[in-house]
Amino acid sequence: MKPDFQKGNGLVPAIVQDYQTNAVLMLAYVNEEAYEKMLETKETYFYSRSRQELWHKGETSGHFQYIQGMYLDCDKDTLLIIVKQIGVACHTGAYSCFFHEIMPYVTSRNIFHEVYDVIADRKEHPVEKSYTNYLLDQGVDKICKKVGEEASETIIAAKNQDKEELIGEISDLFYHVLVLMYQQGIQVEDIERKLQDRHQVTGNKKDFHQRGDY
Repeated sequence: MKPDFQKGNGLVPAIVQDYQTNAVLMLAYVNEEAYEKMLETKETYFYSRSRQELWHKGETSGHFQYIQGMYLDCDKDTLLIIVKQIGVACHTGAYSCFFHEIMPYVTSRNIFHEVYDVIADRKEHPVEKSYTNYLLDQGVDKICKKVGEEASETIIAAKNQDKEELIGEISDLFYHVLVLMYQQGIQVEDIERKLQDRHQVTGNKKDFHQRGDY
């Protein structure tokens, strides 16, 4: 069974999804040659409509996509490709190409990515009197000091058994940790992958304690 390339004048759309986070990373187009290359190499290949040529994802950026699975839809004219993403999927440097918000779907994962993206944007497009720009300009020593301060304030709030205060302090701590991550070149996906790797080793909390991961 293979895609019906005749329906789209030789091309079929391909949705690319991260096998660990389930996030939709990008949408591209595949011709028969690209399809055959993917079956052969287990890496993603696409057809560029603008350049009218085959392209190997990651060939120039190093952000390769290693195929973990591939599915064909009911009409045989759309591919779903499940990949292990190396680095980021988008040429802009974003984890996913789908980052322009129209109708927000807020989850804990999305809000962490959104805050991280704001931090990255402040670096690229500084804003006067921005606290994020202030921290990034001051460097790692200042950022680490703030992480330490927020961690201490989180502990105090917990000891005070003040739930609202604790929520606020944890939020402040998370923000400063995200600034530190960006400053050190660590992405949210790196933390997600590490947690996923640890989770997939055992699959239950009892074993977490036995392994000492948590």
